[in-house]
Amino acid sequence: MKPFALYCKSYRVDVKRAKRLALTIEKYNADAIPFYVSCPQADLPLFQEYLSELKVTLIADEDIILSNPMHTLDAINAIPGYLSQQIVKSEFWRLGLAQAYLCLDSDCQFIRPFHQHEFLNVQGVPYTVVDECREVLIPAAMARKQKVIDNFRRESIQVQQEIGRDGKFYNFGPNCPVWHRDVWASLEENFLKPRQMNFAALIVQHPIEMRWYGEALLKYRAIPLIPSQPFFKMYAYAWQLRKDRSDGLSETDLAQFYCGVTYQSAWEREMDWPSEGGHLASRLGRRLRRALGRT
Repeated sequence: MKPFALYCKSYRVDVKRAKRLALTIEKYNADAIPFYVSCPQADLPLFQEYLSELKVTLIADEDIILSNPMHTLDAINAIPGYLSQQIVKSEFWRLGLAQAYLCLDSDCQFIRPFHQHEFLNVQGVPYTVVDECREVLIPAAMARKQKVIDNFRRESIQVQQEIGRDGKFYNFGPNCPVWHRDVWASLEENFLKPRQMNFAALIVQHPIEMRWYGEALLKYRAIPLIPSQPFFKMYAYAWQLRKDRSDGLSETDLAQFYCGVTYQSAWEREMDWPSEGGHLASRLGRRLRRALGRT
């Protein structure tokens, strides 16, 4: 088993984005960390076509799902895609390919050379993304986006009450965390099995996989907690990107602090496979907003 891997859960609409991610990994992966991409079995031929010349190992989502004997394909397929993808991402550890993995999204891009030691210490313990989310919440308050703040607090309270932890509200993202298999195993042994639950039921109940991982780490201490700021700059909202661009902040500037950037796929629908989605009016509207820099 490798100490560390890169992993991305994708699907056919995002195959062009997955290829772009793979190309940036090919360019900047200084330590030749293995890279895995999973997608539905039916999408594998398409991903093989797009990624055939790149150093990527493809896996069927179904193989990840069935690695947990508590899951069935029929049950997972009945769950909406935005939830089932969280289940697949969080169950990757069961394949036994790596002790820890950086969980990437298709719309991520690396922007400079990166090394394994940025994600794991010399003992192989991952740096855990954890903070109080002020990087997002303070700009949200300035932009009068109170809903962003309220949602963060609500989600925090829900999972903390379930797992039984009092104290501050923490953020364990917003994306591209490093997850260790021992933390997921501790959640299963200490929380799921006593309640006769599987992970899918947990995500359907409270669909915040990064928060479940973080709270399990704080509660059960399966590995030492070594805190870190996010590895990727995540533009979750268009107003964040507009502000940074208006301030003159470039990817070169970001590369001093982050190894990559994530832009929302909804802002670049021209990257959809096989072509940009939506009806003509919506496509024209998106293109006009992009031309005006409004994403």
